[in-house]
Amino acid sequence: MAGGGNNVARMSPRQRMINLMYIVLTAMLALNVSSDVLNGFSQVQDSLHRTNDNLSTKNKIQFDYLAELYEKNPAKAGPWYEKGNRLHERTGKLYALIEEIKGDIAVKADGKDADYKNLTNLDDLEAASAVLLNPSSKRGEKLREAINEYRAYVTTLVADTVKRNVINEMLSTESGGVKGTVGEVKWEEKLFDNMPAIAAVTMLTKLQNDVSQAESEALSNLITNVDIGDVRVNELNAYVLPNSNMVMRGGKYSARIVLAAIDTTMRPEIFINGQKLSNPDGMYEFVAGQTGAHEYSGYLEVKKGDGTLEKHEFKSQYNVIEPMATISPTMMNVLYAGIDNPISISVPGVPMTALTATMTNGTLTRSGDHWIARPTKVGENAVINVSASVDGHSQNVGSMTFRIRQLPDPTAYISVKDAQGNPSVYKGGPKRISKAALMAAEGLSASVDDGILDVAYSVVSFSTIFFDSMGNAIPEVSDGSKFSGRQKEQFRRLKNGQQFFISDVKAKGPDGITRSISPMQVVLN
Repeated sequence: MAGGGNNVARMSPRQRMINLMYIVLTAMLALNVSSDVLNGFSQVQDSLHRTNDNLSTKNKIQFDYLAELYEKNPAKAGPWYEKGNRLHERTGKLYALIEEIKGDIAVKADGKDADYKNLTNLDDLEAASAVLLNPSSKRGEKLREAINEYRAYVTTLVADTVKRNVINEMLSTESGGVKGTVGEVKWEEKLFDNMPAIAAVTMLTKLQNDVSQAESEALSNLITNVDIGDVRVNELNAYVLPNSNMVMRGGKYSARIVLAAIDTTMRPEIFINGQKLSNPDGMYEFVAGQTGAHEYSGYLEVKKGDGTLEKHEFKSQYNVIEPMATISPTMMNVLYAGIDNPISISVPGVPMTALTATMTNGTLTRSGDHWIARPTKVGENAVINVSASVDGHSQNVGSMTFRIRQLPDPTAYISVKDAQGNPSVYKGGPKRISKAALMAAEGLSASVDDGILDVAYSVVSFSTIFFDSMGNAIPEVSDGSKFSGRQKEQFRRLKNGQQFFISDVKAKGPDGITRSISPMQVVLN
């Protein structure tokens, strides 16, 4: 337009329209994004979405494992489970907020029935700005604040400084300069101002990926903190552990008096009724005489780390009764359906051959000097009645009611050998296993072995879940109770410090019931 501004006034309306259209066209060409780039964003979006699904699966497995630790030991795992539960809830809320924004951007670009996974107007430059940079709704600012709050919270759950720094970097919302602008630009403006719809959705999906990754690191740290294999104490108490609170007249009363979590290298001194107990093992014994209820008390003296003495008082009672039948389970406090329950029945002064016993809700058979009870129905009580033949007459000398329970679920474990070649079992993380021991193991076993019951189960099937460098879950199915060839191949690829999960474990008990049992985390040295 040579000749200065007056030339514009001299142009015809048609010429001015042509010049204006040229300017608009030039601006559109400058802003145009190639279809190849837009399609590239679509491919990245699809890949990130699959990765997010895999991370969600991994996080669910970790959270379920943390919940299982809580069920086994609420006192120890309780604080970490509560933190994991709050983390899971906050992650879900932030993830859902981002998901809602992605959907709104799609609606703004394509209309009411839009799907952000299949956008039509990929190059729409106004949708993201309209949703996130609207000064009235301030959704971009609110998203930034939500990310800042989540980042500040999740980093408190990660002990490793390097991992905390990585999370801070991933979820950073710092403002900064943008080429072609003066001064600092807010985080939401840098990411979403004049951004094609597909690029904005992809960035939000990447943000969801970062949130899930941060949750995964925090959950791993919480599981490690539980440290279920390490016994710690935070309270010292004195306990009296009698063999029985009921004593036959003329029989012996026995009770062990101990300090909980005692140090075996420094035993406490025990005083009962003002007299020091001479037995170094804390065994208090005397011959019971008069029938009735009796009490005794005392205290334990233990030397603290600073050399001072600390007292822990105790009190207990016992009852002396006339001779009568005693019926007690030798293996457990209840009877379990589907298995043989050993029962001991005796009457002082009466030979075993003179005793008879019957049982309701099941069968009771003699096996030498012991009895075998096999209950029938779960949930109904069983009563054992005992009679003794004295001077040619049968006399009822006692009875006891038992609760009938179903066998508890077993715990999965891997049979291995220690450094000396002795058989051992590995029950999962946070304890670790060597790669050599894992490769030598044949498969998975299961049993109930809690110090009361010792019942073996047959593993029917299970799956292993591995994660590659991209966080993708790789499931493999077992060969019955044995590790399959594909699972063994995955073991060979594992590196020191890596982990995988064993899930979908199905085991059959002696009661004939096949049940699904808890997953198991395997961590290499």
